[in-house]
Amino acid sequence: MEEQQNNSSSSLKVIIAILAILLVGSLVYIYKITNDAKAVQNELTKTVTEKELVLKDLQELKTTYDAAIAENTSMSEELIKERDKVVNLMNDINKSKGDLSKYKSEVSKLQSNMKVLMAENEGLKIQNKTLTNERDSTVVVLGESKKYNEVLVGQNEDLAKTVEKGSKLTVLNMQTAAYKLRSSGKQIATDKAGRADVLKISFTIAENQIAKSGDKEYYVQVIDSKNNVLGDKQTINFEEKTLTYSFISKLKYENKTVNVSEDLPGKDFAKGTYFVNVFDKSELVSKTSFTLK
Repeated sequence: MEEQQNNSSSSLKVIIAILAILLVGSLVYIYKITNDAKAVQNELTKTVTEKELVLKDLQELKTTYDAAIAENTSMSEELIKERDKVVNLMNDINKSKGDLSKYKSEVSKLQSNMKVLMAENEGLKIQNKTLTNERDSTVVVLGESKKYNEVLVGQNEDLAKTVEKGSKLTVLNMQTAAYKLRSSGKQIATDKAGRADVLKISFTIAENQIAKSGDKEYYVQVIDSKNNVLGDKQTINFEEKTLTYSFISKLKYENKTVNVSEDLPGKDFAKGTYFVNVFDKSELVSKTSFTLK
């Protein structure tokens, strides 16, 4: 009986020893499993964190490109292509579940490209700003030049009018008188209508250095007291104006003073007041009157 108890005790000890060994093994296994799980968790966390950082960098690249594209420079097409590369890489990274090391070099390359393109784009913006300022300055200068030219044109027109006005010849000292002709040819002044044989009309053309020299014609019109035009009674048209004249006084003008004297012969002169007008074409340049008794 005692031997059986000893055997039972030995068996129990063996069982306890085995259970202890199994317990220790289980604890070791559980510890290993826990550490492995932690390592996996840490690795997953590290991967997620790296992905977030990489995506953040790529998002910053995309935001930078979007802003540069919105400025609508001549590089917009290149910037859009590079922005699309960033977007595609973000999509690939979002789909990935493993190691991101293969994407890091691409991210670095895109970042380098962005620096180069942004530098070029900034240079273009500066050039565009300079050109815009130069254009605005040119517009201002052209506007001022246009105004100055308009002033000059106005001044030239005024000057031309002044020159034109100043270049017109002036008729002075208009005089008229009636004369009786002697058989000897001598002319005797008279104020009697019944004795008059000729009317003498004289005037002076003043010196004018800026006037056009050459042959000149003046139309002389003599109207008697009965409103009759004496002499040739010829009619000439000047555009919308019509002139009936007594005779034409022709002369050569050389920018110096010229004295003109013309005779208008006649007979049976009427008593009363006579009017004498001198025209340069259709423009009245001098006039006078006299009376025959």
